[in-house]
Amino acid sequence: MSGPSLRKKHSHHSIHDGIYTEARDLTKVLKELAQGNKQENINEICDALIEHWETRTLAHAQSEEEGFFAERLKEQPDLYETIIKLKRDHQILELIVNYIKEHREREGVTDVILPYFEALLVVFELHNHEEENSLFNKE
Repeated sequence: MSGPSLRKKHSHHSIHDGIYTEARDLTKVLKELAQGNKQENINEICDALIEHWETRTLAHAQSEEEGFFAERLKEQPDLYETIIKLKRDHQILELIVNYIKEHREREGVTDVILPYFEALLVVFELHNHEEENSLFNKE
């Protein structure tokens, strides 16, 4: 069973918006540090951003899959393909986060991982739009 905030479009949108805004802002700071060659805080910001994606976004995704998606599918079986696509989006987000973590461990924070953080934002934004427009009745 999912929490009530996952079941209401406005509340769910607010969760997505908060997660996205925090990730966008941290990504901007990381890019500014990288472009300015300011290495003193770059590791901490990168670690905070990875932690954000793991504890906020991927945890939210897991909660959706375990409760909200299952509930919606039970109510509307015709959403099966949509839910499969949304779950794949979650997998893609996780794959990107894992790539960033592996690169960070091997080579530190380099310009190579910056586009991956940008990709996370793009995938998350598109996913949220699709999810909110597909899984909620007109509210």
